Amino acid sequence: MTVNSASGCSPASGGVLRTRRMWLRRFTAADAESLAALHGDPEVMRYLDDGRPVPPTVVVERTLPAILREYDQLPDGHGCFAATELASGSFLGWFSLRPASSVGLDGGIELGYRLRRAVWGRGYATEGARALVHNAFAALGVQRLVATTMAVNTASRRVLEKAGLRLVRTFHQAWPEPIEGAEHGDVEYALTRESWQRDLPG
Repeated sequence: MTVNSASGCSPASGGVLRTRRMWLRRFTAADAESLAALHGDPEVMRYLDDGRPVPPTVVVERTLPAILREYDQLPDGHGCFAATELASGSFLGWFSLRPASSVGLDGGIELGYRLRRAVWGRGYATEGARALVHNAFAALGVQRLVATTMAVNTASRRVLEKAGLRLVRTFHQAWPEPIEGAEHGDVEYALTRESWQRDLPG
């Protein structure tokens, strides 16, 4: 995974992306406990999937192995990448670039992220999202980035906007077990390569 240094990020060996404060690297089996803690936090999962924390056994036996398999199945630079703090080495969460799979999306590469509650509000989400946006267009040849979140998830919506994505639409889908706020629908954000290039400084 590489990125132009003009974005405030720089490439490193071994598929690692460095931002001003973070490493974004491939997951390993040693990250199981950290990933389980992240996905087991009810506040982190509040607007995701069924809105419930994921049991540790599910993360260890299904989620992490699926992430590791993706590195062989997806093009280089795509997949889910662990975010660690440069200064301390502590696990912050993850950022991802994957073929769009969320319900309601029709093609494109989907941007995603999850961060530990302890580091919310410090700008890490925007920093990582901007780095992946730049890398997607500058180095990976992506033509269109997309992202979805619940309409009521104002924090994530701000992150997507700060990363350059723009609101495309609000849509509603049928949930087997609707979570709080689902009645307001979901929102799709997107950014094309052409729009990104047009907005580049200089």
